[in-house]
Amino acid sequence: MNSVQDIGGLDGFGPVRVELNEPVFHEPWESRVFAMAISRVGTGPVTLDALRHAGESLPPEQILTLSYYQKWLAVREALIISARTLTREEIDAKVQQFAANPDLEVPRREDPALANNIPTILQAGNPVTRSIRRKPRFALGDLVTTRNLNPQGHTRLPRYARNKRGVIAAHHGAHVFPDTNAHGLGENPQHLYTVRIGARELWGDSAEPNECVLVDLWESYLAPDGTRAKRSGARRLTAAKAATLKPAARSGKPSRGNAKSTRKKSR
Repeated sequence: MNSVQDIGGLDGFGPVRVELNEPVFHEPWESRVFAMAISRVGTGPVTLDALRHAGESLPPEQILTLSYYQKWLAVREALIISARTLTREEIDAKVQQFAANPDLEVPRREDPALANNIPTILQAGNPVTRSIRRKPRFALGDLVTTRNLNPQGHTRLPRYARNKRGVIAAHHGAHVFPDTNAHGLGENPQHLYTVRIGARELWGDSAEPNECVLVDLWESYLAPDGTRAKRSGARRLTAAKAATLKPAARSGKPSRGNAKSTRKKSR
């Protein structure tokens, strides 16, 4: 979706500050938010695509100002409300209660089976590769153009990479299509490719000439590069015409057949 979260390729957001020896969690509450997300507390099963869409649907001021795990917490709240586990009013009332009395004991619910299963969940992940009968439309080295899409919902085609020409660099088989899976509209698996797009194609002539960006894109995001295909076809047609019109090379010594023909004419 076109929102403030899609800032790839934009500048003006200040330097990227690298924290040396950065801990996994800066505060204890961050680990709890992480555990809530992995264990799906209050929401039940949620696909990764739906999680991403929930994150990009946050208000712009939250996207630009919240820290990483603050965004995770905001997404959990939104999903819990969407699942009707709690209401916004109930969450706000509990926050105010703890703000007024910080020493109030936090309720706990022990679930050893779920806790012991967390390592298995993290190791197994959630594979999204699928098998489909449809053959891939593109092959390695094919010239393609990314489509200029402006969907209202979730997409993995960033704005900076739309309507750009590139080359198929790899084919990864079929994967769940995030644009539909994020909204509960089915997995609709498609072939997934890595597309190599030149830096100058993305950023203009001021970019480095020998640099490129590799973007993983689903098949419906791509179209054959008609401009290049027409130019290539025109060059082949021109070369074919030139070869047809070019006179055959004459040898200094006539062939035996030519000699007989000449003698017949001389009589």
